[in-house]
Amino acid sequence: MKTGLRRRQFLTLASGAILACCRGACAQSPRPRRIAVLMGLSPKDAEAQLRIRAFESAWPELGWVEGRNIHVDYRWASGDIALMRSHAAELVANPPEVILAEGTSVLAALREATRSIPIVFMGVSDPEGAGIVANLARPGGNVTGFANFEPEMGGKWLQILKELAPHLTRVAIVRNPAALVRIRQTIESEANSMGIEPVDCGVRTADEINLAIGAFAGHPSTGLVVLPDPIVLAQRGLIIELAAKQRHPAVYPLRAFAIDGGLMSYGVYIQDQARQAAFYIDRILRGARPGDLPVQAPTKFQLVINSKTAKALGLAVPATLLARSDEVIE
Repeated sequence: MKTGLRRRQFLTLASGAILACCRGACAQSPRPRRIAVLMGLSPKDAEAQLRIRAFESAWPELGWVEGRNIHVDYRWASGDIALMRSHAAELVANPPEVILAEGTSVLAALREATRSIPIVFMGVSDPEGAGIVANLARPGGNVTGFANFEPEMGGKWLQILKELAPHLTRVAIVRNPAALVRIRQTIESEANSMGIEPVDCGVRTADEINLAIGAFAGHPSTGLVVLPDPIVLAQRGLIIELAAKQRHPAVYPLRAFAIDGGLMSYGVYIQDQARQAAFYIDRILRGARPGDLPVQAPTKFQLVINSKTAKALGLAVPATLLARSDEVIE
């Protein structure tokens, strides 16, 4: 009896000790670190998925595992400014430790919602000129990231468009009217020096795109320079369709446009920026302040020419332009 009693007492005490240890271990297990990602595109957009895969590809190298020590909350705005603002407000109401912002208009919505939560951006043009950061080397505040274009790129876009379509006498600058002012000004200055009439076309919606580009119907001497922004990228199918229908040569800022049938693109490897953004987020999670992390400028650009579209427009691609291209789509 006494031996059995002592044995039961031992088992009871041992079980209690094991349970206490488990509870202690559970209490000590850290919660997953919380990240939010606000994408300007639709989750069904192939370009968006390429960016997300590039972003997530860095996590194993950095030691982060979704669901174990990190949790990423994705929101998708599908090029809709109102949805960008709504998602931004929701994220700030239940704040993550850091937010990844895709594109200029997405970043603008997040900056309206918070000036304290760390934000890492990618695909934002001229962040210093737009007043987003104090300077590129020491941005200060809660924002840093990866810029895609400086104002000088506007002149380069116009130059290569004129090289491919020398008959142009007018150029429509298709852009988010709330952004990219210095790039627009550079295009206008370059156009004036080349004897080309620049026309600023601020667009936010499909209806505005139809009206703006539709106004040039019947004027084949008009070309398009399309500037980067999620609200424009989300509508690239419509822009490319209108350019083809009205026979307007166009230059675009990202490869996704040329892949989808646009005449020509010259821009950054945006997937590289998405991957590098993960490394900045990792540094912030480990204690770095975003204001101390320099804004990174792109060092590599790619020129993509869609020769099929060029033929449809009756344009002969100069040998010099082909020689400089990184990719030719047949």
